[in-house]
Amino acid sequence: MNYSSTRGGLPVSAAQAIVRGLGEGGGLFVPEAFPQVPMNEIADMATMSYVQRAVCVLKRYLTDFTDEQLFDMASQAYARFDTEAVAPLHELKDQVEILELWHGPTLAFKDVALTLLPHLMTASARATGEEREILILVATSGDTGKAALSGFQDVPGTGCAVFYPKGGVSEAQRLQMVTQRGENTHVIAVRGNFDDAQTGVKLIFSDQKAAAKLNEKGVVLSSANSINWGRLVPQIVYYFSAYADMLAAGKIKAGDEVNFCVPTGNFGNILAAHYAAKMGLPVGKLICASNENNVLTDFIRTGVYDRRREFHLTTSPSMDILISSNLERMLYELCGRDCVRVSEWMNALKEQGIYEIDETSKEMLSSLMYGGWASREACAQEIDRVWNEEKYLIDPHTAVAMSVMRAYREETGDMRPCVVASTASPYKFGRAVADALHQNTDADDFELCARLTKLTGVKTPEAISELPSLPVRHKRDCAPEDMFAELMLEMNF
Repeated sequence: MNYSSTRGGLPVSAAQAIVRGLGEGGGLFVPEAFPQVPMNEIADMATMSYVQRAVCVLKRYLTDFTDEQLFDMASQAYARFDTEAVAPLHELKDQVEILELWHGPTLAFKDVALTLLPHLMTASARATGEEREILILVATSGDTGKAALSGFQDVPGTGCAVFYPKGGVSEAQRLQMVTQRGENTHVIAVRGNFDDAQTGVKLIFSDQKAAAKLNEKGVVLSSANSINWGRLVPQIVYYFSAYADMLAAGKIKAGDEVNFCVPTGNFGNILAAHYAAKMGLPVGKLICASNENNVLTDFIRTGVYDRRREFHLTTSPSMDILISSNLERMLYELCGRDCVRVSEWMNALKEQGIYEIDETSKEMLSSLMYGGWASREACAQEIDRVWNEEKYLIDPHTAVAMSVMRAYREETGDMRPCVVASTASPYKFGRAVADALHQNTDADDFELCARLTKLTGVKTPEAISELPSLPVRHKRDCAPEDMFAELMLEMNF
């Protein structure tokens, strides 16, 4: 399987796509075709372990590696999860299934890919003959950063540098990053929002002078954001796994369509669901759930992407994004893989802050996806409702998805079974969850987590409760325009 860039250039292998991270001109790598998984093979997944399911999907894309190599890599990655199921389902009423994607070491869905990516990255480096140290450069809105730092900690031949928006993540997310161990980890706060951090990282990737300086030090850049194909492809697996679990439980029959509702800001998580559908998974409607930074909702409904709007800090900070990088891959499919047109749209976004897709692409997008958003108040109400009615505790991002899913059902009458992606443990956002449950919030985030445990009986994960006692190792911050210079200082270059 070869990969093309959304903005043109020569095709590359899977290993090359993973090591490089970005394509020519800042484009994103996409597979040259979407391999099909026949229904009989999907049905067979019902009796498989998660690792076996992962190999069934990954081997179709990562053809540089043998099935045995992929099995070994996935086995090592998912041994770090607190359940062999990796991404289990939790049943709620009215044919709603919660896909719990937070059983990994950092309690967020990013772990599913970022525990595997270091194995893929080092194997890809060997396959391509890359001998320089690979520096993983990450912009994070909260969860990707910690998951990348954890995954790449002390992995030989790699380093990991993370930029996060100062004041734009939860206290638990911040402490997870700034207390990170590892001689090869670097964390820098950016005095701006996530889009500032993400734009800065992209500029570093495209800066030839920066590349030359790093090359002098024996370092080459790659990415752990979902712009990297090696980050995105493992996420396709859990949609197949959810369907297989529903088959195994007798909740659906092979071939029945299932809706998926995904809370997303950067579009990668729901794009993985779309790719699963293109591979043959019986997907009904993809429900794209946003918070008050609802640029994706407006785009799906109108075909106009306009980032020229107020940026909101919300209780679901991992979705506080106005520039959805992974949408570029979706645009590439919508316009018939026309890299010239994609480049025009991306240039318009960069220069004018707005672009509009053609009518055919609009119609195709609206047939595939429903876009909706939930306010902070609606999010809090959903946390409270789900706890009181279902005795199930959810985080604010999952609450956004639940709220939008219920609005979709009310608007359309579509009551097909729906899988809701739950992207983080509620204890990563203890203050917001406690406030939603009408608890007194006159304490720090960790005392609030302890109170939540007492109220609900749901234990606070050790990865959260230990944070206040860990030493802070990373204290740097910088302006967006100084990110590369600050990185050089941090790395003693």
